[in-house]
Amino acid sequence: MRHSGAVLLLWAACVALGAADEIKSLEIGAAAPDFDLPGVDGRRHRLADYRDAAVLAVVFTCNHCPSAQAAEGRIKQLVADMAGKSFQLVAISPNDPAAVRLNELGFAVHGDSFDEMRTHAAEQQFNFPYLYDGETQAVSRAYGAQATPHVFVFDRARTLRYVGRFDDSRFGDPATVKSTDARNAIEALLAGRPVPVEKTRVHGCSTKWASKRDAVAEYEREFRETPVSVAPIDVGGVRALLANATQKLRLFNFWATWCGPCRAEMPGLVRAARQFETRGFDLITVSVDDAGARGKVLRAIEDEHVALPRLTAKSLDKEGRSTNNYHFEGDADALVDLVGNGWEGPVPFTVLVAPGGKVVWRQQGEVDAADLRWAIVGQLGRFYKPD
Repeated sequence: MRHSGAVLLLWAACVALGAADEIKSLEIGAAAPDFDLPGVDGRRHRLADYRDAAVLAVVFTCNHCPSAQAAEGRIKQLVADMAGKSFQLVAISPNDPAAVRLNELGFAVHGDSFDEMRTHAAEQQFNFPYLYDGETQAVSRAYGAQATPHVFVFDRARTLRYVGRFDDSRFGDPATVKSTDARNAIEALLAGRPVPVEKTRVHGCSTKWASKRDAVAEYEREFRETPVSVAPIDVGGVRALLANATQKLRLFNFWATWCGPCRAEMPGLVRAARQFETRGFDLITVSVDDAGARGKVLRAIEDEHVALPRLTAKSLDKEGRSTNNYHFEGDADALVDLVGNGWEGPVPFTVLVAPGGKVVWRQQGEVDAADLRWAIVGQLGRFYKPD
């Protein structure tokens, strides 16, 4: 009987996972499920609040998914084009933020928490309500939200008349759109015509159900158990890394154990290293501590757990390297002269280096984590790129 608790937990996890797997989207002709959800505007939103609209579109979307981000501009354009017509669009984020791995945010600046939704909506100037269902996911289950984005279009009687993708492109460029499926359905309903295509397949990121939390916890545990290492490096070694003969984007952080701002910014740097590991990204730290301080440097990066993410470690194997943490040995002035780009010696100093060695962003002093993520995403992109 001593294993009964573990068995019950396993059973509960399996039930939760099965429940997520069995969720089905509403069928054409179904009634719109009610909702009562908080919005980024600070008020609660209910289905009845939009009773006056002849056509209602409910779009399940989120902050982090590249397909969802790619559609944002076109969703905003649709809302703008429908101004003055009896139409309302409401967006709902279905994701449990605790069920999203950090490396699933590789195309995003922000995660899917309610606070981050507020920030994202303000930055992207959303012209439609943006609601949060990540706490219980009850509304998302009722609609059967399979992915982000997933669109449900209802007529005046709140009968489902279209369900599926917003359009046929997962890219940000509007020129890649060939079939404006949701817009076609909305325009047909407003004009009193039959919807030309009532159902399409969705594309995008799968809904992050709470049943995935255990997998995220395991992902975090594996990273915490990854060993941390540091190696010596000289001017020639730094020069070779800065030349960046790889196809990766490299972030170099020059720091010291005695520097308070260096230690304060380190968690944000580690987050970036993990968040963007799937995009071809390296965080390379270079300590400028005195030559005899190797042990102190190692203890400091162990405290902040500046370990290699799994995919980064694999890429280093191909380069013949075993770490991205270094302790500089040599003339400090020569190092400052080598790095350049306005660095006069104080730490922390951080540079973002594109393939081929071009510095595309720099920061003297403590890095703001959000500014850093914007700089990285500015280079890597928020959307998928056509082949």
